[in-house]
Amino acid sequence: MNIENTKAQMRKGVLEYCILSILKDGEAYTSDLLETLKDAKMLVVEGTVYPLLTRLKNAGLLSYRWEESTSGPPRKYYELTEKGKKSLKELDGTWDELIAAVSKVTRQNK
Repeated sequence: MNIENTKAQMRKGVLEYCILSILKDGEAYTSDLLETLKDAKMLVVEGTVYPLLTRLKNAGLLSYRWEESTSGPPRKYYELTEKGKKSLKELDGTWDELIAAVSKVTRQNK
C-alpha cells in the first residue's frame, strides 16, 4: 500500500467541502482559495481545483463574476449560491457524523 497515495485520496475526498467552506464568508479568487488550502496543509494544485470549481458551478453551488485587473487578465471571483449554502450546511452535518464514526472505529482498540 502506498501511504502517500492514500493520504492524497483522503485530501481529495474532502476538497469540495473545504472549498465550499472557504467561500461561506464571501467571494474569493482562485489563487485565494489555493492559498487558504495551502496554509491548511491541503496540498492541491491548480489542475485539481479548476475542474472542481467548474463542476461546482455547473451543479449550481457556485456562481462567479469577472473583475478587470490592472496587472493582467480579468479575474474570476467565486461565491456560494443559495443552493451552495444549503449544500454546505448539509455537508457540515455529514462531516460531523463522519468524524464521530471514524473516531469510534479507529479509537475502539486503543
